Amino acid sequence: MAKTKSGKQQPQRIRIKNKRATFDFEVIDTYTAGIVLTGTEIKSIRAGKASLVDTFCFIYNGELWVKNMYIAEYENGSYNNHATRRDRKLLLNKKEIRALQNDTTSPGFTIVPLTLFIDNNGHAKLDIALARGKKEFDKRASIREREDKRELDRFMKRF
Repeated sequence: MAKTKSGKQQPQRIRIKNKRATFDFEVIDTYTAGIVLTGTEIKSIRAGKASLVDTFCFIYNGELWVKNMYIAEYENGSYNNHATRRDRKLLLNKKEIRALQNDTTSPGFTIVPLTLFIDNNGHAKLDIALARGKKEFDKRASIREREDKRELDRFMKRF
């Protein structure tokens, strides 16, 4: 924890990103969902030991779930430790879940987690996105745009 000028402890901001999501998918709409976790899972997330690689969301029986999200076992957890890659329920309004379900029925659309973070109240939240998969030429165009922006920033930095 970082200290402020007054000497008080300020919590570190946990923000775990899915870097492949914006490269592999075109983001259409974003939502922020809560996650149902056990005690040792939230402790591991607060320690920053989680990953969103190869993670995806699906809707089952009118509920939104995240699959394949890795949360490391808590080092001080005893026999009560959690499974590292279990399905976890996401919390959204029924209206939002129905909208996502209607949108994902059309081909090419999926629900992808973008970032995992701890909000100001200490609750774990997951930013998810309705996304459409990119083709190979779209990925090349994204790389070209990123390189052009980087080159322009370098050029502007000199002046």
